Amino acid sequence: MSALERLNTLPPDEARAELKRCCGASRWAEAMTKARPFRDAEHLFSEASQQWSRTGPEDWREAFTHHPRIGDVASLRAKFAATASWSSQEQGGVSGAGEEVLQGLADGNQAYEERFGFIFLVCATGKSAREMLGLLRARLGNAPEEELRIAAGEQAKITRIRLEKLLAS
Repeated sequence: MSALERLNTLPPDEARAELKRCCGASRWAEAMTKARPFRDAEHLFSEASQQWSRTGPEDWREAFTHHPRIGDVASLRAKFAATASWSSQEQGGVSGAGEEVLQGLADGNQAYEERFGFIFLVCATGKSAREMLGLLRARLGNAPEEELRIAAGEQAKITRIRLEKLLAS
């Protein structure tokens, strides 16, 4: 049985839990669970995008709470055990970072959360720690509403990558 067939045939609670590993917004996961069965991967990705476009700021903020801070390895292991392997792969660019960059990320994360009220979210796949730090610093100057929309767009990218990982598992 393929991963897609498995997702299509799981009981609703189990399917919802699998989908929440990809995006932590409850409303999105519920809508995706109800949208089953998916014909193929493209149908799954298209439906995910459509359902995300129907969400709003409360849903986005909920989804953000399901991510560790960039560079926060301790949180990855403890709070985010269900997605720790995916997150650590996504944040692989942080593993070789020097102390200066890691401290910059820690300080930047704190300033970002104080300014916007949610964690700095970036699709980290393929990005170095220095690149993510540059993005964090650049985005600190955004208006709150603009930054919320940018972070929601980053969540959509992460969701797509995680859906691909779910199908590959």
